[in-house]
Amino acid sequence: MDFKSILRTFLKIVLPLAFGCLLLWFLYSKMDISEIWRVVKEGVRYDIILFSLLFGLFANVVRGLRWGLLIKSLGERFKMSDAVYAVLGNYAVNLVLPRVGEVWRCGVVTKYDKISFTKLIGTLVIDRVCDTIMVGLITLALFVSNIGFFISFFAKNPALIEGFRSMFNSIWIYVALIILGIGIWFIFKYMSNFTLVKKAKGMLRNVWTGMKSIWLLEHKGRFVLYTLLIWGGYFCYFYITFYAFDFTKDLGVMVGLIAFAMSSIGVAVPVQGGIGPWHFMVIATLVCFGVNENDAAAFALVVHTVQTVWTGLCGLFGIVALPFSNRENETETAAVSVE
Repeated sequence: MDFKSILRTFLKIVLPLAFGCLLLWFLYSKMDISEIWRVVKEGVRYDIILFSLLFGLFANVVRGLRWGLLIKSLGERFKMSDAVYAVLGNYAVNLVLPRVGEVWRCGVVTKYDKISFTKLIGTLVIDRVCDTIMVGLITLALFVSNIGFFISFFAKNPALIEGFRSMFNSIWIYVALIILGIGIWFIFKYMSNFTLVKKAKGMLRNVWTGMKSIWLLEHKGRFVLYTLLIWGGYFCYFYITFYAFDFTKDLGVMVGLIAFAMSSIGVAVPVQGGIGPWHFMVIATLVCFGVNENDAAAFALVVHTVQTVWTGLCGLFGIVALPFSNRENETETAAVSVE
């Protein structure tokens, strides 16, 4: 393995994981580990935790069906099961390589269903934009109706505000964006005859075709319904676990929604499985609502661990199921090649 490969591996796997583990260590080093372990062993109804997992699987299956609607609008023939299995596998890949799972799912559908990879990337962009809008709307609604909590949350965690402020206060951010914009314009305007630029234009056209899939949908109402079912499923996946602990079962749906929204923001950080950022957001939120810090840490540890293992197992099933469900296609392709 050469130096570049080692560096890529480090940046993709080791660095994000190290950041997450460091944050996890920072969070739990201040806690009473013996008290957390007592809760883990004696204070959890694991039957409720296991029941909640069904809703996570349901949400991811519906996500596959929703992505299938976008692919179908391209006018391509494909197996809906491939889209579902690819979405499940997506999450397993992300547990090893953050954000690479999205590229992987487009790649396997391209492989088995012979659909343009760049068009699939376009549908993926729409898929993710819809999720970002949903998280934004949920968070905005909760912010407006619970502004006191958010003021308290950021007052207790000023480093979050300072991080955003320092990033946007730097003039070099804007200089870099302007230079990048001018550079891209110059390349596409005055270097359009170069082979590489032509290929880039073709890829961008395909991506744009995939992104336009949202306007070509035959069943826009079904797309909206799937989106609501996905996020309703994710919320139940998270909120039902409240009833597995004595210290969270009486907090109510509104607290569950706020904690869910904050955990969703934590998952957006490109770290394997949200390790670290997810725990931080959930612990900080529960503490703001009066939960003991050790109890909040135990909740985050148990829920995240069980759900991560479940996500990995479902993802492995999707990865294994893909070649099995496409054996007939591969056999037919091989037969045609022999002839």
